[in-house]
Amino acid sequence: MGGAEAARSRERARTGWLLSAPALVLLLVAASGPLLIVLVYSFLAPGQYGNVVWQFSLDGWFQVFLQRDIFDGTVGPADAHLTIFWRSVKLSILTTLITFALGLPTAWFIATRPPDRRAMWLFLITIPFWTNLLIRTFAIMEVIRNEGLLNNLLIGLGIIGQPVQIVFTETAVLIGMAYVYLPLMVLPLFAAIDRFDFRMIEAGYDLYASRWQVLRRVILPIIRPGIVAGSILVFVPSLGAYVTPRVLGGGKQMMIGNFIELQFGQGRNWPLGAALSMLLLAIVMVALLVYVRATTREERDG
Repeated sequence: MGGAEAARSRERARTGWLLSAPALVLLLVAASGPLLIVLVYSFLAPGQYGNVVWQFSLDGWFQVFLQRDIFDGTVGPADAHLTIFWRSVKLSILTTLITFALGLPTAWFIATRPPDRRAMWLFLITIPFWTNLLIRTFAIMEVIRNEGLLNNLLIGLGIIGQPVQIVFTETAVLIGMAYVYLPLMVLPLFAAIDRFDFRMIEAGYDLYASRWQVLRRVILPIIRPGIVAGSILVFVPSLGAYVTPRVLGGGKQMMIGNFIELQFGQGRNWPLGAALSMLLLAIVMVALLVYVRATTREERDG
C-alpha cells in the first residue's frame, strides 16, 4: 500500500514538472538569459564606439566605485557615481516613508468604510494605473512647474510673491515618485488592515493604553506584513526609476536608472553599465530577501 502511494506521489511530481516545463524554459530564456549576458558584459573591456571587446577585464566593476586620474594615474573614489548612488537610495527611502505616511491613513479610511463602498474607494485608488507612467509624470509636472497650479494658488493666496522653482530639483523627483507609487503602498496596507480585528483596539483602551500606545503596540505589529510588502513594492521601482527623474529632474538629478542608460548610450561604456545593472539587481535581491524573511517569520509565528 505504501509503495503504491509513493508511486502515485512520484507520478504527480513528474506530471507537475512536465506541466511547468514550458514556463520554466520561457523564464530561463527570456529572463535569466539576458541577465547572464549582462553579467558576462560586466567582465569585458569596453569597445571604442560602444559594444564590448571580448577580453576579460574588471574595469567595469572598478569604475563603479573608483576612478583613475587621467594625469598621474592615482586611484580615488568615483565621487560622481557615489553621489548618484546616494541620491537614488535617499530618494527611494524618502519616497517609501512619504507613501507610508500618506498610505496608512488612506488604507485605514478605506478599510473602515461600509463593505458596499470599499470597492468604489479602491477603484479610485487604482485609476492612475490606467494611465501611462509618462503621462502621469507630465501631469504632476503641470502642477508643480513655475506657472503651474501650485505656484498660481500660492501666489493667489498671497503666500509667495514669485513662483518657487520646484521642477528640475530633487524635491520635484520626490513628489513625482511619491505620486506615482502611492497606490502600491495603499493596496497592501488595505489588505492587511481589512483582516484586522478591531476588537483588539477596544481591548487596548480597556487596558488604559493611549492612542499612541495602541498604534505602536497593537496596530503596527499586526499589519506589519502589509507595511513590509508595501515598502518593498515602492522601494524597488523607486530605486530603478527612469522616467520620473528624467522628466522632473531634467537630467540634473540623475539616478541609477538614468546613469545605466547613459553608459549604454552616450557614455559608450557597456561594461560599466552592465556592472551598474548587476549592482542594482543585487540591491533589489537583498530587499526581496528581507521581505521573504519577514513574511516567513510572520507565517511561523502565526
